[in-house]
Amino acid sequence: MTKTTGQEPLRAHRSGRPGSPGRTPAVGPRKPWPLALAALILLVLALPGALLVAPGFLGPGFFGAAPQPAPAPPAWQQAPATLSAPQALAPLQQSAPVPLPSAVAAQVDPALKADGGGTFTGMVQDALTGQVLFDRGGAESRVPASNLKLLTAVAALRTLGPDHRFATKVVPGPAAGQVVLVGGGDVLLAAGESKPDQVMGHAGLATLAALTVQALQAAGTTGDIKVVVDDSLFTGAALNPAWQSGDVEAGEIAPLYPLALNSARFDPAVTTGPRPQDSAITAAEEFAARLRAAGAGAGLTVAAGVERSPGASQAAAPALAAVQSATVAEQVNLMLQVSDNYLAETMGRMAALATGRPGSNDGATAVVAAELAAAGIPSDAVKLVDVCGLAMGNQVAARQFTDVVRAITTGADTRLRAALDGFPVGGLSGTLDTRYGDATTSGGAGLVRAKTGTLNTVLALSGYVVDSDGRLLVFSFIGNGLTPGAAGNKEALDRAATALAGCGCR
Repeated sequence: MTKTTGQEPLRAHRSGRPGSPGRTPAVGPRKPWPLALAALILLVLALPGALLVAPGFLGPGFFGAAPQPAPAPPAWQQAPATLSAPQALAPLQQSAPVPLPSAVAAQVDPALKADGGGTFTGMVQDALTGQVLFDRGGAESRVPASNLKLLTAVAALRTLGPDHRFATKVVPGPAAGQVVLVGGGDVLLAAGESKPDQVMGHAGLATLAALTVQALQAAGTTGDIKVVVDDSLFTGAALNPAWQSGDVEAGEIAPLYPLALNSARFDPAVTTGPRPQDSAITAAEEFAARLRAAGAGAGLTVAAGVERSPGASQAAAPALAAVQSATVAEQVNLMLQVSDNYLAETMGRMAALATGRPGSNDGATAVVAAELAAAGIPSDAVKLVDVCGLAMGNQVAARQFTDVVRAITTGADTRLRAALDGFPVGGLSGTLDTRYGDATTSGGAGLVRAKTGTLNTVLALSGYVVDSDGRLLVFSFIGNGLTPGAAGNKEALDRAATALAGCGCR
């Protein structure tokens, strides 16, 4: 008996007729053209779809068609750096129509409403002519919060100059075996190596320590070295009594010294919370540690602990080593971008010293007011009790801020152009990076460039924008007596600025 598989009966059924097992019918050869025709039809139908899909995988130029270049954005939508040269406003159309004040008011007034208590004042001017386009209490003195840093920026650029740098140096001490770390106004020091391509950490204490060891070796110095710190450049109270203790405890500010690591922060990446309360000693201790490491193989040892110099170092003492800060322009821009209180107060004191005033809070407030007047901006109603804007006792009007922004953008003193890169850009950078994201303000994203100001009951926004016709407008909006934490108040400022960005207003 023959065993069969389950396929066998099927094969038998295919190969013969039923009832005639084993018989194979005569079948002629099949014609191939119907299959070829079907394949051709499928290919023709599939080709257009393939052409549409393929560029996504192969790139837009695969089939010979060159990719279309993205259209260039209008001049007024360029990055802020395009406005940092004296001639940079030339691409803006000076013949562009000036908005009608009534039309500007119709756009800005409804947007500028306080959420809860308090009121907003504001002013909008045409940058080139100074014509007032909107005025809601623009001459009233208000608490400006960090908008005050715009005035400090003007004073620093006018007195120190955009290209000035601060030196942190090491000189021989008054006694044998001593070296003195002398603070020169750089509060952005890094603990490690200098970083020439950065503002924060442009000068590093590890680099300064290595240069110091080289100088000591060249002089034949060996043995034990004691580090002394000279922080005598600044005088007066290190903490302004006008600052609220809660702000100091929260780390909004710290005692002022002419040298500090990371703008008086323990970690440059952590910009909130407790800060060193003696940044000069903290920097000196870090320098001593770096000097100890650098001198380990050079016959040098560094004594534990550091001391504060009882007086100023001799001005004529030759430096063993020195490192240079980023430029004043670069520091001003960082100050404005992130609203750095410590850096602003330092800039004020350094500007005071540059004009022969003491490096104190009184010297800083005096020089800022004086330089404002020297720049042609009326300052008789300005009241300053600090130069970072943290104090509630400051008083500045919106009109003075629009005058300051005009001086920066179109004024005759081209040194002030260096501050243009410091204005945060709506939705993109600095203290405006997370704003201008909702439906009512997204039209200002990338267009509004302005300094922010925030205190418990104060909000402010002062800056510039180019409207849809290509006209450069400057503005300042200040809210006082606001309900703390009311969500709609920042949006009110941003809506008002956005209205200007989209304004033809005729």
